[in-house]
Amino acid sequence: MPCMVVVCGFFGDTGKGKIISYLALKDKISVAARAGVGPNAGHTVVYGDKTFRVRMIPSTFIYEKCRLLIGPGVLVDPNVFLNEVRLLNVENRVGLDPQCAIIEPRHIEADRSGHLASEIGTTGSGTGPCNSDRVLRRAKLARDVPELQRFLTDVPLEVNMAIDSGENVLIEGTQGTFLSLWHGTYPYVTSKDVTASAACSDVGVGPKKVDEVIIVFKAYVTRVGSGPLPGEISWEEAERRGWAEIATVTGRRRRAAPFNFDLAKRAVMLNSATQAAITKIDVLFPECKSARSFSDLSLEAKEFIRKVESEIKIPVTLIGTGPDVLDVVDRRFE
Repeated sequence: MPCMVVVCGFFGDTGKGKIISYLALKDKISVAARAGVGPNAGHTVVYGDKTFRVRMIPSTFIYEKCRLLIGPGVLVDPNVFLNEVRLLNVENRVGLDPQCAIIEPRHIEADRSGHLASEIGTTGSGTGPCNSDRVLRRAKLARDVPELQRFLTDVPLEVNMAIDSGENVLIEGTQGTFLSLWHGTYPYVTSKDVTASAACSDVGVGPKKVDEVIIVFKAYVTRVGSGPLPGEISWEEAERRGWAEIATVTGRRRRAAPFNFDLAKRAVMLNSATQAAITKIDVLFPECKSARSFSDLSLEAKEFIRKVESEIKIPVTLIGTGPDVLDVVDRRFE
């Protein structure tokens, strides 16, 4: 499909980076535009013998022909952005919208003290205070930063032209549906909406141009920071089950709970999802590790997938069976 949006259905940490990078390679994505808040969200990509953790550059970077864009709704930390451009060697493929607001040291300082740090449990990356300044119309923009000038481009124009030309375009969401400022567990949320409609707004794409919305769930639920987590288990129990995880950006422990069908159904509704991906099925069912066809999954894993489909009323088309980008069962063309 020419334009797909990929978002998380829970509280982030669902493996969007893996799914997005798989789609980049499999579907030969021509243009990818990152949406979301900013560098407070990290995506992990494991490809071959290398592990990449990205906070600004779209996870499609592993497909070498993909144009990598950051939409005007995204906050940019110049240090994080420039470091990733260098490490990933993507300088000739990256475009940054001049309207992106800039995270400054004072934003990071404000994010690491007071109410946001102690009560909300934010990542300390400066995104909340920067979004506050943007709303007050006093944030610095990318067009004001000399070091970023060579990357500036009209991202909405590029993305829409690519869609109109029939190219495969991917809009990359960040964080998770229930961290949305509007639809999440307020006040324990991020500083803006992060559902599919917001992702489109972030990069300047209207709703009629979206063909597919892929919502990513993990086989269990995790979240970082404060706020409710129905069915939460202890860290010791998470370790016993193999669900114990450390957050990409903050290095904090992720809290864990079993798959939540009620949250999944609501997330499908809020995002108008057309298909779902489920990652880490191999953690729930170790015998499925590295499987690449549905027939290779265990009976229990197949029953779990079918139960999810029955509850959320859309097909589960992509199933993650291991950390590598290519450890995926792809059912889209069955």
